[in-house]
Amino acid sequence: MTLLSSSDRKYRRPPRTPLLPQKSDDHSFDAHGSGFDGASTSGAVFNLSTTIVGAGIMGLPATVNQLGLIPGLLTIICVSMLTESSIDMILRFSRASKSSTYSGVVADAFGGLGRNILQACIVINNLGMLVVYMIIIGDVLSGTSEDGFHHRGVMEEWFGEHWWTTRSALLLFTTLFVFAPLISFKRVNSLRYTSALSVGLAVVFVAITAGVVIVKLMEGKIGMPRLMPKLVNQASFWKLFTTVPVVVTAYICHHNILPIENELKDPTQMKSIVRKSLALCTSVYIATSFFGVVLFGDHTMDDVLANFDGDLGIPYSSLLDDLVRVSYSLHLMLVFPIVFFSLRLSVDGLLFPYTIPIALDDRRFFLITVALMGFILMGSNCVPSIWDAFQFTGATAAVCVGFIFPAAITLRNTHGIATKNDRLISWMMIFLAVSTSTMAVTSDIYSFFSVDEGITS
Repeated sequence: MTLLSSSDRKYRRPPRTPLLPQKSDDHSFDAHGSGFDGASTSGAVFNLSTTIVGAGIMGLPATVNQLGLIPGLLTIICVSMLTESSIDMILRFSRASKSSTYSGVVADAFGGLGRNILQACIVINNLGMLVVYMIIIGDVLSGTSEDGFHHRGVMEEWFGEHWWTTRSALLLFTTLFVFAPLISFKRVNSLRYTSALSVGLAVVFVAITAGVVIVKLMEGKIGMPRLMPKLVNQASFWKLFTTVPVVVTAYICHHNILPIENELKDPTQMKSIVRKSLALCTSVYIATSFFGVVLFGDHTMDDVLANFDGDLGIPYSSLLDDLVRVSYSLHLMLVFPIVFFSLRLSVDGLLFPYTIPIALDDRRFFLITVALMGFILMGSNCVPSIWDAFQFTGATAAVCVGFIFPAAITLRNTHGIATKNDRLISWMMIFLAVSTSTMAVTSDIYSFFSVDEGITS
């Protein structure tokens, strides 16, 4: 029997629970007749990749366009490397503290207050992402209105305007028939097949974009993309710093690292799984950003999906537009339950930190799930234009979850396992996180008081 540290016993709940998954040598679930014998490596790679690749992928082409093609792609690679370092810190300190959750690792270093702050950041980040997912799905299926002009959704284009093609009806149907079954699972490993399909749909988007670029290059219809940032005035310079939190948000997966590891047949493979997932996602991000910038240039929208709402200049353009929008909408539907998994766990940890595990209390599991889905559904219907608000709060919370907390745990070094290199990387992560977030917030505030004549996104 594994002995827990005193801090972990104080700040974590019992380990025998599906939502705080145990190592594969813990057979508590077999006792309940589940027959679970540990997750496979491939399933873990897909689940982690799905956690990473969400709506953030659609903001990367505009980000790279602002930075310029060369600095933009290098930024994606650098953030990927820092993400791997921060995840490695979490994994090593989780083993030293014998904690099975990210919040348990933070509690071991900073006590209950640190744990609560982390869980609040995860809730803000994940809740914001899920509302944005629902908004995008609603925009794709039922359309959206902007500046008095209505952009028709695919359901309106295909079937016309009916009560069942309205935004509210389509999101309700999606919630009842897609989300409800998927978020009812109590193991993240149960989502491995939908995660694999989700990654496949992201690859479909990249393949279609690459195909359009190749066809237009052969026809000589594509110019040279901007390789470096275009600096016109002070506002355009400060705007460059708003791109880093966007890239950081695209790599946030830290809240699901330990639940995925603890379900593995062989937990020692987790480091390899992280590297494979980050390599896969970075490849998808680079390809999406490169082909998106080459295809749309300075006309790249903040959400590149909006660029697939018109004539692409090649045959079957309308069909390709619909295929891109529908495949990406399905991708978000399959990403949703992975993000919801950690959101539900964090909310339960904040509200009921010392009760029995949520997976062993069906009533609490049901009530928290319904309450969260109700809030997300209401937000996506009543507040259909919240990109700026959630970019502000989500990016700030994401920076804390992805960089500041792992670095702070390492610098605290409760168990004396941090190396000099670890401390150097930690200080670098904190400096980059604080400086870029501060500059991004300052830039957003500055934009309210000045006319930005800089880079168009």
